[in-house]
Amino acid sequence: MGTPLRGTPLRGTPLRENDMTKPLAFTFRDDGAIPNSRLPLLVYRNAVPADAAAIERLFAANHWPPAWRDGVYPFHHFHSTAHEVLGVARGEVAVLFGGPGGEVLRAQAGDVIVVPAGVAHCRQGQTDDLLIVGAYPANGPGPDLRRGDPAEHDAAVRAITAVPAPAADPVQGPAGALAELWSPVRSV
Repeated sequence: MGTPLRGTPLRGTPLRENDMTKPLAFTFRDDGAIPNSRLPLLVYRNAVPADAAAIERLFAANHWPPAWRDGVYPFHHFHSTAHEVLGVARGEVAVLFGGPGGEVLRAQAGDVIVVPAGVAHCRQGQTDDLLIVGAYPANGPGPDLRRGDPAEHDAAVRAITAVPAPAADPVQGPAGALAELWSPVRSV
């Protein structure tokens, strides 16, 4: 395993939950620069094998084609044109979600985080061996990258409201928790 996590002290959820069928859900408020979303960010603990190729196959089977293998940027950013899923294939990571006033969540190999369009994320620490598989829904236009410029806020909100709902939960498929937790909520 890599070195201990670097970055700010961690708070938030424990590393493991036994029931992966019920993801942890978090919402973050619009701060005037980062829109965030009314859709909850979903954290599935111990939901996938700690294997990048297996995670890619699962995401692809659920209409979230894999887009990259890497880590999380160490600066606040969000996507206004796409939802994103992060599958941790190796290592551990601490990510600040929701912007500077948000919540630091810790994830390790086997965990999956579904990030709604508009929700900021910024790496706070990681082990040296971190590997994440990232993907975006097949029915969307693909991601942009925004950094919370207040002058772009209104345009970002308009873009977020136009992002279509994913066809399926990236972990559990069409009947998964995402459909239940996101269907009654508007994105912004």
